[in-house]
Amino acid sequence: MTRIFVLLMFFPLMCLAQTKAGGVVVDESGSPIAFANVIFKNSSEGTITNDNGRFYIESDATYDALVVSYIGYETTEIPLPQKVNYDLEIVLSEAAEQLQEVIVYTGKQSKKNNPAVEILKKIWAKKRINGLRKFKSYQYDKYEKVEFDLNTIDSALIKSKVFKGLEFIFKDLDTSRITGKTYLPLFLNEVFSKVYGDNRYGIEKEDVLGNKSSGFSGNQAITAFVEDLYSDYDIYDNYLKFFDKSFTSPLSKTGVDVYNYVMSDSMFIDDKWCYHIIYYPRRKNELTFKGDFWVNDTTYAVKKINLEVTKSANINWVKEIYIEQDFEVVNDSVFLLKRDYMLSDFAFSKKEKSRGVYGKRTTVYDNYQFDLEKPKKFYESGSDPYDPRVFERDSVFWQNARLESLNKDEEGIFKLLDTLKTVPKFNTYYNIVSVLGSGYIEIDKWNIDIGDVYSTFGINDAEGIRVRGGARTYFGQNDPWRLEGYMAYGFDDKKFKHGFSAKFLIDRKSRLIISGGNRRDIEQLGLSLTATNDVLGRSIASSSLVSVGANNRLSNINLSTLNVEMEPLPNFRFRIGGSFRTLSSALPEAFSLEYVDPTSPTGISSEIKQFDINTTLVYTPGKRTIGYGVERRDVNEDYSTLVLNYTKGLDGFLESDFEYERLQFSYTQPWQIGGFGRLLSTVEVGKTFGPVPLGLLSVIPGNQTVFSLYNTFPNLDFYEFVTDTYATVHLEHNFNGRIFSRIPWLRKLNLREIVGLRGAWGSLSDENIALSSPTNIPLAAPEDRIYWEYSLGVGNIFRIFRIDFNFRGNYLDNPNARAFGVTGSFGFSF
Repeated sequence: MTRIFVLLMFFPLMCLAQTKAGGVVVDESGSPIAFANVIFKNSSEGTITNDNGRFYIESDATYDALVVSYIGYETTEIPLPQKVNYDLEIVLSEAAEQLQEVIVYTGKQSKKNNPAVEILKKIWAKKRINGLRKFKSYQYDKYEKVEFDLNTIDSALIKSKVFKGLEFIFKDLDTSRITGKTYLPLFLNEVFSKVYGDNRYGIEKEDVLGNKSSGFSGNQAITAFVEDLYSDYDIYDNYLKFFDKSFTSPLSKTGVDVYNYVMSDSMFIDDKWCYHIIYYPRRKNELTFKGDFWVNDTTYAVKKINLEVTKSANINWVKEIYIEQDFEVVNDSVFLLKRDYMLSDFAFSKKEKSRGVYGKRTTVYDNYQFDLEKPKKFYESGSDPYDPRVFERDSVFWQNARLESLNKDEEGIFKLLDTLKTVPKFNTYYNIVSVLGSGYIEIDKWNIDIGDVYSTFGINDAEGIRVRGGARTYFGQNDPWRLEGYMAYGFDDKKFKHGFSAKFLIDRKSRLIISGGNRRDIEQLGLSLTATNDVLGRSIASSSLVSVGANNRLSNINLSTLNVEMEPLPNFRFRIGGSFRTLSSALPEAFSLEYVDPTSPTGISSEIKQFDINTTLVYTPGKRTIGYGVERRDVNEDYSTLVLNYTKGLDGFLESDFEYERLQFSYTQPWQIGGFGRLLSTVEVGKTFGPVPLGLLSVIPGNQTVFSLYNTFPNLDFYEFVTDTYATVHLEHNFNGRIFSRIPWLRKLNLREIVGLRGAWGSLSDENIALSSPTNIPLAAPEDRIYWEYSLGVGNIFRIFRIDFNFRGNYLDNPNARAFGVTGSFGFSF
């Protein structure tokens, strides 16, 4: 998200409309009226004023008047003498009489005896038999276009040094029909597909037939962000998910608890008599909308709906979210989605004049067909969305595929971007943002990236100050193979370290990948219950600048791996490989990995040599990825992850020291709890069969850094608990500000409350304790009672910081036990 956001903020085109109007609606005292209804006379095209009473409305048709209304005020008709009418100030007078057609309510609306609520109840009753759900099977054409634009362009921006030499891009600017702001299109992506579904089996598949991008078409970071940003939604669902947050739908069964509803009007739309209902939130700072919808009087199917996120909603970096949906009347009982439009205004500030980036998605649906039954196998055989032919469709294909024609602005994006790419200054800006986003410096003539620049410096007790530099091959984002490596140097131990990896995609369809590499470095083991097989990784524990307590339990590791991986079924990966590692303490005086070794002259060995065969099954239902090279990019993060891992240690092979087996299983699941936020849960269990020393045991993951790290225990020291049999649970719930939004003096800060609960149980056999008896740290497991911690956190501090207050629940009599600790993190999130 950061890479795209910064990139688009650098660059600022046009939308021709017949009628435009904007201004403010106030009462007789001059106070702004929020949520007033503004429509073009004799039409259903309208909008609602924002929290400050301001509005902007635009139409391709020609109109000569506006009709402005609000509950408790006289409806006012405003003439429009010109095609463009800005800075209107519309004064509404208090109503002397109530309208005869409808009952009018003011302020907080009652949930009882409210005609709008009664209509809402009938929508709930009918929603499961409306639309596609009425048929056994269905199919339709789907055309989607997504565009990004720089907005709020003024003369100061155009004349700024940033755009010196790029003035030509501002040649033809126009205004958004939603906000009235000028904008410059920068990115456009079109996708045409056919969708098939069967309600009996509850299955659906989408065959992508064409995909075309302008601008940064090869940038999968942008494409993945776009796909995650504009995921599909259904307005009839109780909650609509945008930006990883659940907004209460105005059609939700819980809507009466968070919205006020008012029946405003009724009229014919496409020969169907419809009621007009206005809704707005009961409270500020909650994840809600304001807007209106038209609903048919017999089927109670929604004909048209507008949704606009309130400015007070607890969401970062997004100033506006506006949604329009129009439904087609097929017959007296079937209303189908015809057009879906969503606009998002991304900005650092929610102030009216702040600059930002528009993200716009338009989806058009057509050629619906029903009850054309297909065998179940048809749905199991999907098309290849990365087939090169999909990206090479000619102009004739797109002329027929576009269910909505490109306007003049959209057609100009392709030419504009081709021109921009020839301008050195533009390429300089692009390269700077590319480095900030990826962490790599591209050297195109060598097809090499230098980095990761964010790993250049580190500090730990064994190495002191550490510097690191690396590089990777990079021909493109879908490379079938990749080589990557790094070198590092510690100024205290005066030693060089290195890591090298190679990956080769053998078969694209089955995702057959062969990988391997070697790493000789210093590492903090025990940060994860699963032994590291990453030959390039570097944990935050061994390179953090600040730590809690004595962070001196570091290990020397020399690791070599060779793995084969494949994905025989979507989201189901199978990996088998071998690894050979040599482990020893990096600071023997403070931390020992010694164990009893009868074959050693001294009876004790301080170095472990171990060869393992590892088999892993990973299932990630619901995961979406983009790309088809050896490395792919995740699109979403709301999927569950199930991992089954079996490790077999061999004694004697390559001088390996121990024969053992280990079985591990973990299950991670994010839960969207409606309007109550997001819960992340992880359960992990494991057992080691056979005697092994400390370096091969399962360490309950402690955390002596000042960073909040999920799946670790922030009040445990490294190696405080060591097990050969274990079970852990981690629960973390983010309420997304639902509690703080009800506290008046906290409401405006948009803080978010986070609670966590963690537990671990484990045991350690006498045999393993005896084997590691020479070590200079006590070996203990939480066997008598479950070790547990809890935390209370505050997130979204200045929109980037999070602080967690961590409390230890028991084992307070352990040496140097930390009963309380504070950790934190920072980052950009919505």
